[in-house]
Amino acid sequence: MKPSPHPLGPWRCIPLLLLLLAACDDSPSGDDAGSLPDSGSDAGTADSGSPPDDAGTPDAGTPDSGPPPWDGTYTALEDKGDWIDTGRHDTCQFVSPEDLDPQRCERIAAFDLSSCSTEQLSGVENQGIYLLNVRTEATYSSTQPPSTSVNNTFTTFRLSADGTQDAYSSGSLIARVTEGGTFFLTGRTTIRWPGGDRVRTTSFAGCHVTSPGVITGCFAHCRNDPFSGTVKELGTFEAQRVTWAPGESESSGGLALVAEASTPVGMPVDIYVAKEHAYVVSMSKGPLLGGLSVFDVKDRTKPTLVKTVTIAGDGAWNGVWAKGDALYVASDSSGLIVFDITDPANPGFVRHAEGPDAVHTVLVEGERLFANSPGTGTFVYDITSPLAPTLLQLITWAPEGYTGGPHDVFVHGNRLYISNDTTGFHIMDISDLDDVRHLGDYLQPGFIGTFSHHNAVGTFAGRTLAFVGGEFTASHVRVLDVTDPTNIPLIGTFRMRPHTSMHNLLLRGNLLYVAWYQEGLRVLDVSHPTQPRQLAHFNTYRETDPRRGHGLFEGAFGVRIPGDGFVYLVDSSRGLIIVNEL
Repeated sequence: MKPSPHPLGPWRCIPLLLLLLAACDDSPSGDDAGSLPDSGSDAGTADSGSPPDDAGTPDAGTPDSGPPPWDGTYTALEDKGDWIDTGRHDTCQFVSPEDLDPQRCERIAAFDLSSCSTEQLSGVENQGIYLLNVRTEATYSSTQPPSTSVNNTFTTFRLSADGTQDAYSSGSLIARVTEGGTFFLTGRTTIRWPGGDRVRTTSFAGCHVTSPGVITGCFAHCRNDPFSGTVKELGTFEAQRVTWAPGESESSGGLALVAEASTPVGMPVDIYVAKEHAYVVSMSKGPLLGGLSVFDVKDRTKPTLVKTVTIAGDGAWNGVWAKGDALYVASDSSGLIVFDITDPANPGFVRHAEGPDAVHTVLVEGERLFANSPGTGTFVYDITSPLAPTLLQLITWAPEGYTGGPHDVFVHGNRLYISNDTTGFHIMDISDLDDVRHLGDYLQPGFIGTFSHHNAVGTFAGRTLAFVGGEFTASHVRVLDVTDPTNIPLIGTFRMRPHTSMHNLLLRGNLLYVAWYQEGLRVLDVSHPTQPRQLAHFNTYRETDPRRGHGLFEGAFGVRIPGDGFVYLVDSSRGLIIVNEL
């Protein structure tokens, strides 16, 4: 395949993803300038500048506390997708489901709750942030015959003790009864469309408390719009209050908080550390414009905010990287922005690089910069002169029948590993940029919850393995053997709670560091990659943090390990967090 080095294709967005990804702010997580090799480097091969110890060698692990050293053998696993359907969440029902009167969606009397436990529900605290897995089990429409197909999606809500901060998804709660053994919420959202507004009303009737912080029950979703007429969706839900996982404290495995520092600029989503400064980029949130925050971290126990940079009308700064005296910012509004950090405390704007108007993530590998534009492709630049990137090529790939675009990429040897959002995971030969060749794919089952988001690649026991992360509810780590790109088996997985989403990941030898939104930082021992196991964690998420949102994409966004003995995180509310490196 010979991709065109030119023009920018149209910005294509699937409507549902456009709605959901408004808060999905991501960037590759690799090494930082001036220390260990860049994120595109081999996790265990000396030729890429990595530490000389092979990521798969026995002495790199702790055999006495886990499985024996891996010998390269495995049993291929079935990929069941991210969301695993275990059946109805509860026993309650909706009365007269065929009645399309949208007002019935707002009435608790429309639900048969005779099998529910008022005693359990009376113990539910009247505040908290909840993530919901919503299982649609029946659909009735004024324009289509009834359907009993099952699908899963997610939503969120926030309850406050006095009701003043109640919220539902991207809309509001219009009714709430959470006392006397009753748990009933009604939320409403309005989506603006050229042909007319789509008003959607959803009610949740709690039925049981299956474990601390977990409520199950039934829901009814009604909408009236000019496209599909009157539609009612019915089913069951499971709501997880977003507190630390049962039995967990703030941290484990030797991780400890060193320092933290908030930023007044937007919602922090990514970080890069260079020249003893931490560069944090933010997306706009509410009245706060996104931009760049610069922290002096010479004293890691006292990070000091020394400068902020914002540009009017350009608040979607989502990814950041550095090389030499150049700082690269990925903007969803204005493409690739180059700053001069000769004076690291005072970045100076240099230029908007040639290329797309929207760049979501950026990665540097050697003398190449890879800028990912989800609606177009991966733009490859020569950065021999770091402050003057030169566009070399545009790489695109999507199998027939799939849509999407590059969310993140990783370079390992002469191969480019593309996490191509809803299109899957792809491998390209980039040994000759004038003749980029497609080598193979791993296409995940399903749609929502199988978004290919981020990846890292290394060599273990002589085999090339990719650790691939998803996004959305129930997303998790997949371990793929990509030694033969034409035949890619799933050989291992690691999951957290099914209501949360993972985000960025970073491979260091036998350790995989994962920023897992509400689950904080998770450090996995992958010395036996068929059996990843948690070695340590640090919970960044707290319900009561200032500016804490109630969406799915809240908590730990990015992680960097520059090799100075510390791990740098960004949390969407707390900002910069520094912990010790293991």
